[in-house]
Amino acid sequence: MKITLATFLTMDGVMQGPGGPEEDTSGGFEHGGWQFPYADEEIGAHITRWFGEADAFLLGRRTYDIFASYWPDVTDPDDPIAGPLNALPKYVVSTTMESAAWHNTTIVRSLDDIAALRARPGRELQIHGSGVLAQALLDRGLIDELRLYTFPVVLGAGKRLFEPGRVPTALRLVESVTGGSGCVLNVYRPAGKPGYGSF
Repeated sequence: MKITLATFLTMDGVMQGPGGPEEDTSGGFEHGGWQFPYADEEIGAHITRWFGEADAFLLGRRTYDIFASYWPDVTDPDDPIAGPLNALPKYVVSTTMESAAWHNTTIVRSLDDIAALRARPGRELQIHGSGVLAQALLDRGLIDELRLYTFPVVLGAGKRLFEPGRVPTALRLVESVTGGSGCVLNVYRPAGKPGYGSF
């Protein structure tokens, strides 16, 4: 399966707490819900399309807890997001969880286990959000496609996807869409190590 990452970012790269004020207040983060003013039907259509291409989901512990507290209560099987999330296999990465109540969830303990999942046949093993997990997989070269939704807002604080210390990686742009709200969706695929030169 191809591992894909979809995440919402501010212009300064913050991915923390886009969905609501209480979503993730760790570190004293006070800007939760920053994505809400930029809801966009065009961008939403891409999100819906990609959920339809998933064969399974891979989530970090915090994102799993957020999703598991909401999506199981959305019981319409035709809902383009809840339907796949509730029905398809979900893998949550945790070294401390002992059980997971959300239907069809498996606890994964290591990055080696994720590499084994990636080697299975299928379409997409999708990551949504899950910043700590995404960073670890990026550094291991285990993410095949990045779908970055960048919104026209700067926060100046919060957790970022590309924190200092990431493994240097070149990316190739394969798709770009601008929504009416100003959100820019850029889709990238890893392209090896960065090149360097001089002008």
